[in-house]
Amino acid sequence: MLPQPEALVIGAGPAGLMAAEELAKAGVQTLVVDAKPTVARKFLMAGKSGLNVTKDEDWETFVSRYDCPHLRPILRDFGPKEVQDWCRSLGQEVFTGSSGRVFPVAMKASPLLRAWLNRLTSQGLEIRTRWRWTGFDGPSLTFDTPTGRQTLAPKATILALGGASWSRLGSDGAWVPWLREEGVEITDWRPANMGFRVDWSPHMAPFFGQPVKGVALIAGPHRERGEFVISAKGVEGGGIYSIYRYLRDAYTLALDLLPDLSQYEITRRLSKMKPGDSAANKLRKLGLDRTQVALVMEFSRADPFAQLKHLPIPLQGPRPLDEAISVAGGITWDALTPDLELKALPGIFAAGEMLDWEAPTGGYLLTASWATGRWAGMAAARRFQEAPSRT
Repeated sequence: MLPQPEALVIGAGPAGLMAAEELAKAGVQTLVVDAKPTVARKFLMAGKSGLNVTKDEDWETFVSRYDCPHLRPILRDFGPKEVQDWCRSLGQEVFTGSSGRVFPVAMKASPLLRAWLNRLTSQGLEIRTRWRWTGFDGPSLTFDTPTGRQTLAPKATILALGGASWSRLGSDGAWVPWLREEGVEITDWRPANMGFRVDWSPHMAPFFGQPVKGVALIAGPHRERGEFVISAKGVEGGGIYSIYRYLRDAYTLALDLLPDLSQYEITRRLSKMKPGDSAANKLRKLGLDRTQVALVMEFSRADPFAQLKHLPIPLQGPRPLDEAISVAGGITWDALTPDLELKALPGIFAAGEMLDWEAPTGGYLLTASWATGRWAGMAAARRFQEAPSRT
């Protein structure tokens, strides 16, 4: 049987590894387990196109991106500046792009993760993979492992199992019924930072995979400049993710295809064009590209010039939960102490996307995952400092 660890972290993603780092720094003998063959799979996937670690903006703007006031003290303790300093402490220089998003100079997640794992193992941290948590056995936690069933009863446990999206990378929400059985209140999942379904006509097939740039996206009273991608399933990408909450709550997406032109200027320019020009040609002369013209013809063919400032895109609802970048829902804040300890399960803490909060993409998700992991790790470490050492 495996020797019993003093502290246990279940889930080796950003939140779990950050919690483990705080325990290791405090000298607590800590075991990290993960169900997958390798660690931090979702973190690595997120960094494939450039790892956006945080957003460099003023504090009030930054924290306003989260829907959860409970995160304020946690992010105050470990926010954008601290994330950047932490990356540098691992030998990974960062830079801020024109949008305020912060990236490692290397851009990818793998160099940062390798440096981090090297530091953790040098601190004596033990990581075991293919350990799947299977629930509780009285006060103990049980696992399916390559060597059979294991039962552990650490003094402190941190749960960092993610939400319920991208199950193939480890976040499958399987833990929800086990915690509910123990009296932990958990709100149902909803997709966040997700695409939306659109019932395209065959006319749009040549444009699948094409970006729509230089537009303003409108959801009810909310308006954001951005871009998105047309896919066979619908619409997705940064511009959609910036207003997904409003779209999810039943607003219809509309596009201002010419956000830098007034309706008066559009009308004036159209009046000077040749009467014999086709509608598509006139739209191109106004500045629309082929993909934007296709959208006009898809949804406003009867009068192609009437809705250039507010072209409605009918949505058929969000893409499935498992396709979402992140989720809303999870363990309620009423079920937690200020230290992120589960009130119903003393000695067990939770961090990351298991908690009920949501935020847009742009570095906010990673920052909060690291920050809550760190907060829970420090709180768990204090349990060992406040109690006599075991012999």
